[in-house]
Amino acid sequence: MGAGVIKGGGGGRRRRGSRGKAAVMSEINVTPFVDVMLVLLIIFMVAAPLLTVGVPLELPKTAAQAVATEQEEPLTISVQDDGSISIQNTPVAEGELIDRLRAIATERTSDKLFLRADGRIPYERVVQVMGALNSAGFTNITLVTDAGGPNFGGQAAN
Repeated sequence: MGAGVIKGGGGGRRRRGSRGKAAVMSEINVTPFVDVMLVLLIIFMVAAPLLTVGVPLELPKTAAQAVATEQEEPLTISVQDDGSISIQNTPVAEGELIDRLRAIATERTSDKLFLRADGRIPYERVVQVMGALNSAGFTNITLVTDAGGPNFGGQAAN
């Protein structure tokens, strides 16, 4: 046998297992996870503005800061420019407002309520609705406005 035989040859490649199986990869590939998270983020960014109450109003402008929201979905009362009232998206007759709100108050843990009123209606109408809300047991009323409006006192709006 003239030439020597080299054992374990194979063209310079090493085998990790004794039977030629590939080694088990112990690292987690996070790329698919990141891809899914980015898609979900985009979906929620697009869908979040659609989750707000859909009664179209032209809210008055103000320089007030935004109010932090709570865990429970806020109860929203809207007063349209024709004076009609809606609870969330459901129109309500003025005579039924207090009774409906009292029924809703028994099911809620928070007495916080958002009042959205069209900027073109008289202030008197807004105060009348606030009085009805107060008599129904809601004392924590937040008035909803659009940011970037008139700035009183000479301070810059944020």
